[in-house]
Amino acid sequence: MVIEKIARAILNVQSPFVTRVAIDGVDGAGKTMFGDELGRTLEALGATVIRASVDGFHHPRAVRYRRGRYSPEGFYRDSYDYAMLKQVLLDPLSPGGSGQYVSAVFDHRSDAPIHPGTRQADVGDILIFDGIFAHRPELRGYWDLSVFLEVSFETSIRRLGARDGTPMDPLAPLNRRYIEGQQLYLQECGPANHATVVVDNNELASPCIGSTVAKTESPF
Repeated sequence: MVIEKIARAILNVQSPFVTRVAIDGVDGAGKTMFGDELGRTLEALGATVIRASVDGFHHPRAVRYRRGRYSPEGFYRDSYDYAMLKQVLLDPLSPGGSGQYVSAVFDHRSDAPIHPGTRQADVGDILIFDGIFAHRPELRGYWDLSVFLEVSFETSIRRLGARDGTPMDPLAPLNRRYIEGQQLYLQECGPANHATVVVDNNELASPCIGSTVAKTESPF
């Protein structure tokens, strides 16, 4: 089973503090479901899991849409507040960090800040963080292990339509914003080349491990 194989690889990571794991992929790749199942599997194996998502670190609408409501570049470059993400979550959970973290700071639906409170992480905890663009240069150095979920854009649009009621037409302005914005990311950052493992997730019920990055000692 793919999830259990990745969970056991995570447990084998030698981290001096919190083991930080990213689940990346385009919209509709199944990141949240994959992250939740991975977290449950790790907990069943005795680990303490911290769950967080990039969706808790959106910029306000005024920033997200400053290049235009349907701008692909705006989607890629302006969606998330990476400075805040690093300040309150990733830096505190990194080696030498305080361990005092906040898992989310903004609700994009209400376009307002949220204040869930500060928590304390312990040595040996595992952060499972899901979200698009997780292999941007300013983030990729944080991950002790990372997964890139590969799906076709056809699959992505179909899942988003079923989940969010968005148009099924890939040429619809909203879908062009998402697809072309994510194509910018794929071209500029090559996330599949930086992930520890690539998982084909076109079939949610039967993900399969694809390529792995050639690291000193690959866990796969």
